[in-house]
Amino acid sequence: MLGGGTFTVQNKILPGSYINVVSADTGADIFGERGVTAIAMSLDWGDENMIELTRGDFISHSEEYFSRPYTDNFLKDIREAFKNSSKLLIYKLNQSSQKKASCTYCTAKKYGARGNFIRLYSAKNADNPSLYDVKLTINDETVFSQTVANMKELDDNCYVDWTRSASLTVLSGTGLTGGVSGFVEGEDIPKFLNKLDSYTFNAVTMLHNNEDYERLLVEYTRRMRDEVGKKFQCVTGIYSGDYEGNVCVKAKLDGEDSYHILAWTAGAVGGCEVNRSLTNMLYNGEYTINADASQTELETSIKNGEFVFHNVNGEVRVLLDIDSLVNTTAEKGEDFKDNQTIRLIDRIATDIAVIFNSYYLGKVPNDTAGRNSLWCDIVKHHEKLLALRALDGFDENSITVERGENRKSVIITDAITPANAMTQLYMTVRIN
Repeated sequence: MLGGGTFTVQNKILPGSYINVVSADTGADIFGERGVTAIAMSLDWGDENMIELTRGDFISHSEEYFSRPYTDNFLKDIREAFKNSSKLLIYKLNQSSQKKASCTYCTAKKYGARGNFIRLYSAKNADNPSLYDVKLTINDETVFSQTVANMKELDDNCYVDWTRSASLTVLSGTGLTGGVSGFVEGEDIPKFLNKLDSYTFNAVTMLHNNEDYERLLVEYTRRMRDEVGKKFQCVTGIYSGDYEGNVCVKAKLDGEDSYHILAWTAGAVGGCEVNRSLTNMLYNGEYTINADASQTELETSIKNGEFVFHNVNGEVRVLLDIDSLVNTTAEKGEDFKDNQTIRLIDRIATDIAVIFNSYYLGKVPNDTAGRNSLWCDIVKHHEKLLALRALDGFDENSITVERGENRKSVIITDAITPANAMTQLYMTVRIN
């Protein structure tokens, strides 16, 4: 693994890119699309693996992944996240004491109570009595069928593991039993966070109403952003991290636990492009948000670093695209409260690290020509951001690439002006 993150003094040991961002095209196509959101949630069918799903996969293969159609009410939060994200990383959070359903002839493929809905049927084949017509159903819907002579001939499938040693006979609907979905314990959170290390994503959330768990998520995000250099934002609903890497959502849902709104918000945060803002974005999900806050309450929410919704002529919209940073410093000023700014500086930090690690690390001499080449690539990169209108401007003369404190290190300084979306209008009309 290459080194990464921020630096205070030039004392790093691992090769890599160490980038500080403070207030004040290359040879490769390094502008990757955003839109990957990681979600940990309670499921009644799953294991310790991370499910990687595109929107198309979810619609076409929902039965295989969740043993139910994508329109099922149980999968509403996944649909919410897909409103704005193109890809989801879904993790079964409730793994403590989970069990698989089983019977004499098979065991459910995944843990959870959903396995208790599987039933096994077997009947003599009408044309050849030495064969059996075998099928599996879930809620009376056939999900697997095959004609075989014995258990050993049954094909593998995504619903059960066959007990090959069993003797096949006529079965009129043998149900699997003993499946337990499990519950969430503190030890399940580190398992999820450790699993995340292997994936690249833009936003992450946990659909669970627990402040301690959210605190762990924010601290994980802080460590990955500041020490490892992996840039993403986490979305919480209770714990506010007072940190630019955390978006804290405050919303009330009619008849539902408020944490369900985290799915839509995380999808929106993860899917928003570097040159766009979520400010005034229409909520297009399936929940009913109580957005009748007063002007004073909305102003208080902004001061507290809360991501909230409000009512605009009967439509529910995002008030302001902000993170949870409240207490600013000389290095992290007011600009760091704006999510669009964070997306931009994250993009720059990530892209410059990719440029350096892919094309310069261990390949280009640290001489004047090599540093000039790196300077040119940074300028070309910023010109692309300028063309996207993500930058309002930059001064190429303010970009410097110099040799560091040893012959192998390079120090870059940069100065940019983000092009944030319009959020306020001040107008004076003079009458002649």
